[in-house]
Amino acid sequence: MNKTKRLEILTRLRDDNPNPKSELEYTTPFELLVAVTLSAQATDVGVNKATRKLFPVANTPEAIVALGVEGLKEYIKTIGLFNSKANNVHKLSQILIDKHGSEVPQDREALEALPGVGRKTANVVLNCAFGWPTIAVDTHIFRVSNRTKFAMGKDVVAVEEKLEKVVPKAFKVDVHHWLILHGRYICTARKPKCGSCIIEDLCEFKEKTD
Repeated sequence: MNKTKRLEILTRLRDDNPNPKSELEYTTPFELLVAVTLSAQATDVGVNKATRKLFPVANTPEAIVALGVEGLKEYIKTIGLFNSKANNVHKLSQILIDKHGSEVPQDREALEALPGVGRKTANVVLNCAFGWPTIAVDTHIFRVSNRTKFAMGKDVVAVEEKLEKVVPKAFKVDVHHWLILHGRYICTARKPKCGSCIIEDLCEFKEKTD
């Protein structure tokens, strides 16, 4: 895909949704960190249902540690892999207290050193909580980037690196929101809704649907 097409795609996505937001519900960087950690192999809807009950009770590292692993499990047991996630959230909360003054660090290396936090989670936190121009590539973004030929790559890291190169600076803060929402609701996995797509004429996917 050429530069002109990419720019037009980004412009249309921006015009359609000028101020995109994560669909995870949070009010602080710590709440976001917990929500994103819980969202691995789970839906945002499912995570939000759990955190609506959890956060009024425990939304700080100290409160999570006081709640304990077993107490935390009671709030997140509807989420997949809740046992390991409860352990990770409890451990990362203690680390934030011990090493970071109970604050979520604005540092990729420090974030990725936390239990249950990988590159994608770190990217989401840096982007959504602190406004960094990071691009978190999940399955939706990986699919949309390859299917449209906007930024092709054989794995999520390759797609992230390609997006970093081809997305102009002015679009970088919001691009992962636009692509994830596009993949979640329009360019869906089994049958993309090409007839409802605002970038259909620019997309280079050959097997378009009606």
